[in-house]
Amino acid sequence: MDLNKLKSQLQTEVDTAFLYDSIAAIQTDTNLKRVLESLANIEKSHAHHMLIKVQELQPSTQMPMPSARAKLQLKLGKVFGYNSIISNLSNIEKQFAVNTIKNKLENGEKISGFEHNHLKIIEAVNQNQALNISGGFLSKFESRHKSVGGNALRAAVLGANDGLVSNMSLVMGVAGAAVSNSTILLTGSAGLLAGAISMALGEWLSVQSSKELYENQIALETEELEASPEEEKKELALLYQAKGMSVAEAQKLADKAFETPASAIETLITEELNINKEELEGSAWEAAITSFVLFALGAIIPLYPFIFLEGVNAIYLSIGSSVVGLFTIGSAITLFTGKSILFSGCRQVIFGLAAAAVTYGIGALIGVSIAG
Repeated sequence: MDLNKLKSQLQTEVDTAFLYDSIAAIQTDTNLKRVLESLANIEKSHAHHMLIKVQELQPSTQMPMPSARAKLQLKLGKVFGYNSIISNLSNIEKQFAVNTIKNKLENGEKISGFEHNHLKIIEAVNQNQALNISGGFLSKFESRHKSVGGNALRAAVLGANDGLVSNMSLVMGVAGAAVSNSTILLTGSAGLLAGAISMALGEWLSVQSSKELYENQIALETEELEASPEEEKKELALLYQAKGMSVAEAQKLADKAFETPASAIETLITEELNINKEELEGSAWEAAITSFVLFALGAIIPLYPFIFLEGVNAIYLSIGSSVVGLFTIGSAITLFTGKSILFSGCRQVIFGLAAAAVTYGIGALIGVSIAG
């Protein structure tokens, strides 16, 4: 295997073990702490075996330290919530499982069925309500981008990116028409406000609608529990059996859940409805305000140069500022993708500039047409 690829895998194993250990250290739940520490030890073992492979090609290689990316992820976790790290680790475990199965198939080895065990464990950790998560305000801003990860940091990055790219395209389109600075500022400000209000309204509706839907489902489940508690208990036991428990274990767990009406409905909410109680506690107004602010922060970047500069100087500064903003956003995305900062940053810049170039060209054509 290629030496650089082996070294990259070794670094990934080291980083993964470091993150598992670091998150385990702050847990107060004993069982969860033990699970995370066990996962860390497994990854350390993987790293040791990977180091041996690397040393076969390069004997002088030593076990690397955790990377700057992993340390930055841990620091950001203190602000945005450690579930952002767990989600990323889940993606890594998923890729490990895919690669393991692929290698076994290529070598003619039999698939054991245990290849996804680590993934199942880390997904269970991610859903564990005992996981110590920080990051209160921004954690409300999750619903709009749940399809790409479901955590506050990713949503924050994408919210700012939405504002930057959309307003840069708008400002460049108007600037291409060679209109006055006041017109550009008016149009850009209108774009900023319209986009931010739209994002805020979308967030408010999303969070509020979800809460109302969940509350309705809980009300129906409560009625069913009051009407036929034994039937609900049987359904819960069957659900546990479907997850792999024995009949005796499933029945014991269901009996324990139904010791009191409060514990019964709480268990049914989690197990049958798959509702996270934190989503019920989230404020629609907090989500709206947060999305407004994040979009506006991104949208102001291409607009502010036209406040004190005119003509091509304002356009150049606007493009330069936007390039820096796009590269920063692209770099932040590497916390989730594992790609190089240079690759992701440059890719984001290229896409953003391409969108701005198209709108600038259209604006220029419209301006010439009107002038003619």
